[in-house]
Amino acid sequence: MNTGSDHGAHESATAGPDARATAGPDGATAGPDAQEAPHVSKAPAFIKANRSLHLSWQVGVFVVGLAVIGAGIAMLVLPGPGWVAIFAGLAIWATEFAWAHLVLRWTKRKVSEAAQKALDPKVRRRNIILTSVGLAIAGALIGFYLWKYGLTLPWNLKDQ
Repeated sequence: MNTGSDHGAHESATAGPDARATAGPDGATAGPDAQEAPHVSKAPAFIKANRSLHLSWQVGVFVVGLAVIGAGIAMLVLPGPGWVAIFAGLAIWATEFAWAHLVLRWTKRKVSEAAQKALDPKVRRRNIILTSVGLAIAGALIGFYLWKYGLTLPWNLKDQ
């Protein structure tokens, strides 16, 4: 079973000088020859030396990451930092699995782009206006309810 974490030095030794990434003016890699270093397992050397021990290590990492992600999903509806736990579980998986490393890198890039977009003055102004309008509507509805029914809860209303 190839999990992507057994890409060792054998690939980097055959890569040659053409495999080096070229960075553009914005720091991003460009061109068809742009490749990055292969993902390498973070397991200790004595574990990587024995294939069955390394597979057991990977199963353990997968189970721990799955438990953290499962707890994060539960915390999306329960009190707790759900998204933080989900990203932490993904980071645990990324220590061993190349696919998780790619997903984590893509997620970091998207979160950074969203943060930069949220800091745009036009977007901030729009969000402030929408929030103000929403609060004004909610305030008007609450005020109307209090004017009409007072502090009586909706389920305690009798035919009025």
